[in-house]
Amino acid sequence: MNIAIAADHAGFELKELVKKHFSEYTFKDFGTNSTASMDYPDVAHPLATFVEENKCLGILICGSGNGVNITANKHVGIRSALCWTTEIAELARLHNDANVIAIPARFVNNELAIEIISKFLSTAFEGGRHQTRVDKITQC
Repeated sequence: MNIAIAADHAGFELKELVKKHFSEYTFKDFGTNSTASMDYPDVAHPLATFVEENKCLGILICGSGNGVNITANKHVGIRSALCWTTEIAELARLHNDANVIAIPARFVNNELAIEIISKFLSTAFEGGRHQTRVDKITQC
């Protein structure tokens, strides 16, 4: 499975850890490639476009998770969920068919982040009554 991944400077180290931990996946890495300060939209927009076009899952990481989450959700085909517990990650996939997860690197430790991402990657969309709700998300 292809997974898109990106982080700002605050999430760089966690991004690298995630790629090593989930080595069974193929990652398309959109950066950043250091802890030098940078602007999160510069990585979040390309990741969101890639997820839309390739119908894959994405992982975004920044200090609070909010910046990358807001940016990704500007894309019509993206349902990004800010997740700081495994339960939220599971429900984001089960009920919302989230295709991107946003992790707040400054508010979860590495072990918990790995558990959250694992839950996100291993949970399928439940469909059913939730499909109708998901269909209404893009109706503007």
